[in-house]
Amino acid sequence: MDTMRDRFIAITSQLLAEEPRLAVVLADISADGFAPARRAHPDRVINVGIREQLLIGAGAGMALTGMRPIVHTFASFLVERPFEQVKLDFGHQGVGGILVSAGGSYDWPAGGFTHMAPGDVALLDTLEGWTVHVPGHPDEAEALLREAVDGDDRVYVRLSLQANREARPVGRSTGSTGSAGFSVVREGRGGTVVAVGPMLDNVLAATEGLDVSVLYATTVRPFDAAGLRRAVSAGPGADVVIVEPYLAGTSTAAANEALMELPHRVLGLGVGRAELRRYGQMEEHLAAHGLDARGLRERITGFLRG
Repeated sequence: MDTMRDRFIAITSQLLAEEPRLAVVLADISADGFAPARRAHPDRVINVGIREQLLIGAGAGMALTGMRPIVHTFASFLVERPFEQVKLDFGHQGVGGILVSAGGSYDWPAGGFTHMAPGDVALLDTLEGWTVHVPGHPDEAEALLREAVDGDDRVYVRLSLQANREARPVGRSTGSTGSAGFSVVREGRGGTVVAVGPMLDNVLAATEGLDVSVLYATTVRPFDAAGLRRAVSAGPGADVVIVEPYLAGTSTAAANEALMELPHRVLGLGVGRAELRRYGQMEEHLAAHGLDARGLRERITGFLRG
């Protein structure tokens, strides 16, 4: 199976030939992959070098002219380093664009903490009007990217090397009101577990044999409040666990707001705030943050018994 980033490069290169207003802005990352597309479309594939603030500003400038920019680099360089430009150049100016990240929370541990961005989605939560997609499979990444290219809004697509074994339907067709929503993977009455993107396989393994509902989310903003309420209404209580591949607790406020009229408890699982300085491998980070199947089962069952 190809990676989400491989698929992103291939599909975007194809879309450049089909969509005359589409442009790609890079900051060296993935420049080799886009080299053929840059030769074919030199005016619409721009590499600004390691200048992340310029990366965002150039993309927003293209949007002001009516183009649909895709802006791409590692998450730490796309959201964290040029955050002021994301806030002002896209948000304040009221233009749309697509930010596509790679690297995730711990995809390249050898790169160190400078190349990790567990707080990216939480940071975007401070801004208005961003749709946030977290695909769990290359096929899902492709579908969500194609959907984003067709629009004019502000979209963040968070790609990762971690992926589920199988793709699932994603996008607007999964929602009950024409917008992207959470899909029901497993039904139960003893609680609800929301698995975000590449966390699904580990969540399914962790909840095997448990009487819980499992929801799958590839679009986390806007948050599917109605879908969560429907899921908890199927059981006698409203105990919710949200498992996210970025900062633990990022979506607990959204879940609490969705359930504010019901007695409920919410547990947010994800990447901890403590920096892991022995970088190791991705699997070791998953285990250290309790996001492998064993760690998730212990924490989910402990919460639901409480």
